[in-house]
Formats: sequence, C-alpha cells, structure tokens
Amino acid sequence: MKQFENVNVELEGNSYFDGAVTSRTVNFPDGSRKTLGFMLPGEYEFGTAAAELMEITSGELDVKLPGSDEWLSIKGGESFNVPADSKFQVKVKHVTDYCCSYL
Repeated sequence: MKQFENVNVELEGNSYFDGAVTSRTVNFPDGSRKTLGFMLPGEYEFGTAAAELMEITSGELDVKLPGSDEWLSIKGGESFNVPADSKFQVKVKHVTDYCCSYL
C-alpha cells in the first residue's frame, strides 16, 4: 500500500530519544490507528502495551524480539510482529522509515 485514504492525521508528533525517532498518528474511520515515522541510526529499546506489526518501508535495522537472544536483520519491504506488554530492541543501521499497526 502506497497511501491511506479517508484518514485523519494528528498534528502533534511523537518524539523519542531526543528526536532520533519520530512518528505521527494516523486514525482510520474504523477506529484503528497506525503510526508513521522514521528512526535515525542508533540503538533503541521500545516498550509496547498493544501488539504491533512493524513494517519497515525503507532502511535497515536489526531487531531483538522479546524472549529471544537472536538479532534479526530487517530491510525495507519486510516486517516483524511484537507481542503486547513487551519490550524490544533495535539497532538502526541507516535512516529507516516505518509504519506501526496496533493489533
């Protein structure tokens, strides 16, 4: 999908890690929401209350998912799932765009 139709975008952005990770929330008519954002190169740990689908639209990162000791390499066009009430780590190699869907 290259674009979303009939959505509302919240003007106030989300900023994490001194601005190295930013996003905007997109609200859909059915009540679902996604965030669209980017991450600058670096290492970050995120916590999530809801289960998430992280789609990497461009860039490259390594992710260590909850309960795993392995780092997985993820590139633009690939995705990964994060369970609810968990934390995950990323090592961003290049500026990376993402779309996060809350499941």
